[in-house]
Amino acid sequence: MAHPRTFRFGVQVASAPDGASWRSVARHAEDLGYATLFLPDHFGDQLAPMPAMAAAAEATTELRVGALVLDNDYKHPVVTAKELATIDLLSGGRLEVGLGAGWMRTDYEQSGIAYDRPGVRIDRFEEALTIIKGLFGSGPVTHTGEHYTVTGLEGFPKPVQQQPPFLIGAGGPRMLALAAREADIVGVNPSLASGEIDASTAADAMAEAYDAKIATLRAAAGDRFDDLELNALVFFVSITDDQLGTASMVAPMFGVGPEALVASPATLVGSVEQICDELQARRERWGLSYIVVQADALDAMAPIIDRLAGT
Repeated sequence: MAHPRTFRFGVQVASAPDGASWRSVARHAEDLGYATLFLPDHFGDQLAPMPAMAAAAEATTELRVGALVLDNDYKHPVVTAKELATIDLLSGGRLEVGLGAGWMRTDYEQSGIAYDRPGVRIDRFEEALTIIKGLFGSGPVTHTGEHYTVTGLEGFPKPVQQQPPFLIGAGGPRMLALAAREADIVGVNPSLASGEIDASTAADAMAEAYDAKIATLRAAAGDRFDDLELNALVFFVSITDDQLGTASMVAPMFGVGPEALVASPATLVGSVEQICDELQARRERWGLSYIVVQADALDAMAPIIDRLAGT
C-alpha cells in the first residue's frame, strides 16, 4: 500500500427541529473538527438533502457538505447536476458529490417510484454519472442511452471546484468496480441488495467481508487504487472502558461475537485509546481513512478527532 492518507472525519445528520438548530449543529460539527456534514437521502424522517446542505454550508466557513448518498432514481441527473453545482458555487467550493444507485425498498414502494432490479438501477446510475460529470465540465453534453437522452445541454452554473470530488457508495462487486473506475472517494459499505437492513447486511459488515471488498476494489481500480480515498460509514459508536462487555451487549443484534463486532468497520467500541488504535489498524489493513459517524456520536468522537484528524 502507498503511504496512507491522513484521517478525516464526517458526521451524518438527518434532521433538526428548526433552522436555527440545524445551523447550530453544522457550526458545532465544524468547531469539533469534522471535515464534512452529510445527510442521507430517504423519504422518511429527515430533511431534504439539497436545501439542508446549502443551509449548513451557509452557516459555516470551512465545513464541507454532501449526501451519503443521493439516490439516482429520485431525480433526473440534469436536475441533480444543476442543484449540486449551485451548492458548490454558493458554498465557495465545499461540495462532495455523494451518489448511489438506490437501495431502500420502502422508499420506492411508498413513493410509487419503480423499484427495478439492481442491475437496471446500476445501469441507469452509470449513465447518470456520465451526464453529471459532463455537465460539470466545459462544452455542451449530448447523451443517448437506454435510460436518459440529453441533447446539446451546457451545464450551468459550473462548480467552483474544477472537479468536485465524487463519492460513490458501493457494497456489491459491480458497484465497487464502478466506483473504482469513476469515484474519487469510495464509500465502502455492507451490501444492501435485499433492499433493507437485515441479517445479510450485518454479516457483510464484518472484517472478512471488507477484505473481499477491498480486493475487488483494488483489482478493478488498478493504477487508480492509490488515488482513491476510502470512506467507512460507522453505525454504532460507544466510548467505554469496558470494550468487550459493551460489545457483548450489542453483538447479538449483529449475529456475531463481541470480538467480531469490535473488529467490524461499521462499529467503534472501546476507550479513546483503543478506538484510535483500531482506526489506525483499519487504515493499515483496508486503507479506510475517511470515517463518518452518526449524529448521536457527534460529541463522543471529539477526542478521537483531536488525536487523529490530519495524521
